[in-house]
Amino acid sequence: MKRFIQNIQNIWKVEELRKRITLTLGLILIYRIGSFIIIPGVDYYALSSKQSGQNTLETILSLFSGGGFSNASIMALGIMPYISASIIMQLLGMAVPAVQKMQNEGESGRKQINNYTRILTIVICALQAPSYLSLYVEQKGAMPPDASTFWWIQTILLLISGSMFAVWLGERITEKGIGNGISLLITVGILSRLPGAFFAEFGKSIEAGNLIKLVLEVIGFMVVVLATILIVQGVRRIPLNTAKKIVGNRGVDTSAARSYLPIKVNASGVMPIIFARAIMTIPVMIYSSATDSSNVGLIQRTLGNVYGVSYNVLLCVLIIVFTYFYTAIMINPKKIADDLKRSGGFVPGVRPGEETSEYIDNVVSKITFPGSLFLAAIAILPAIAKLVGINDGFAMFFGGTSILIMVGVVLDTLQQIETYQLNKHMDGLMEGTRVRGRRQPNELSGF
Repeated sequence: MKRFIQNIQNIWKVEELRKRITLTLGLILIYRIGSFIIIPGVDYYALSSKQSGQNTLETILSLFSGGGFSNASIMALGIMPYISASIIMQLLGMAVPAVQKMQNEGESGRKQINNYTRILTIVICALQAPSYLSLYVEQKGAMPPDASTFWWIQTILLLISGSMFAVWLGERITEKGIGNGISLLITVGILSRLPGAFFAEFGKSIEAGNLIKLVLEVIGFMVVVLATILIVQGVRRIPLNTAKKIVGNRGVDTSAARSYLPIKVNASGVMPIIFARAIMTIPVMIYSSATDSSNVGLIQRTLGNVYGVSYNVLLCVLIIVFTYFYTAIMINPKKIADDLKRSGGFVPGVRPGEETSEYIDNVVSKITFPGSLFLAAIAILPAIAKLVGINDGFAMFFGGTSILIMVGVVLDTLQQIETYQLNKHMDGLMEGTRVRGRRQPNELSGF
């Protein structure tokens, strides 16, 4: 603990790091204030009186927006339209040659892709804003009684502006602050709901006179966080040999310096869970307006009950499928093998080129399976927590997207802070731990 406090004090001794952290906290505060500014004309009291019984999609959107979605704030759409646009651009990069060309053009191509992503974000916001007002605000009875066409137009523009302002805040944090701005805003939105959920569970335990159960729940939560850290940090390192370097007129043998190609156990991140849950909500949304009561009842029993057995079994299957799908998008064995061949590197005992590509593909397939099982287990943990008597709000933090995003973003931010400290010849925040926060000079992490 003494060393940790000393490391915290060392942060403020680095002027650049101090300024970046201060700026990040200031921009996050602005984002949090924006999530409580209600859309003009919306009846917040009517909205807040009908917050019970949220469905899964509504709960996830409220988590990602820090409550802005359920509050009908000017930032109700949050960062999700930008994330959706980014995913679409990634998928287009697999199918559209023009996007692939931009991806291979370095910094200039990245700027072009970012511009197209912003434009696509505006389009998605323009489609989501009227749907949000009609399917959520109006159904809650919070619409102004004299909502005119002008009110609809200005409110839609306001929601688009709020979402783009949130994107701008995230980009400023990434550029001039610390950590990934978009991810930090999502994480802060999730963490903002954690104290309320915990105190609600605490009050429930006090009323029942069962504090031991609360202690066990906290211990279980810490175990889940620890397991998530281990999986997020889990890497399969493929040993590499590199060619001789030429220094002056003589070659220098670098074979003694070991190099590795790191392949993450969970390369797909949280995206398979998001895809799977989105697919699961589509039939419910379609059949919710159907007139055939038998079909509606069947859908509600199988897909409408997020704590049911059939729902969670189907969710696990979809997560495993999407994990393989998204890993195939993120990791291209053929490209990695070609890059190794051009740089003079090779896997010991494997011929460069096609055999290297097959070898890497085989390794990725083997480690993706346990990674997909972990994601499936994480996704159904909230349902298990609910079955043992934990309230809905606190159970959401036992798994799913929330725990993966929180752990991943916090680790990434700590790694960046530690890099600044190591550059100033200071001990890092994670000194003495096994968290991979330091840069490995002999590890090829650019693939």
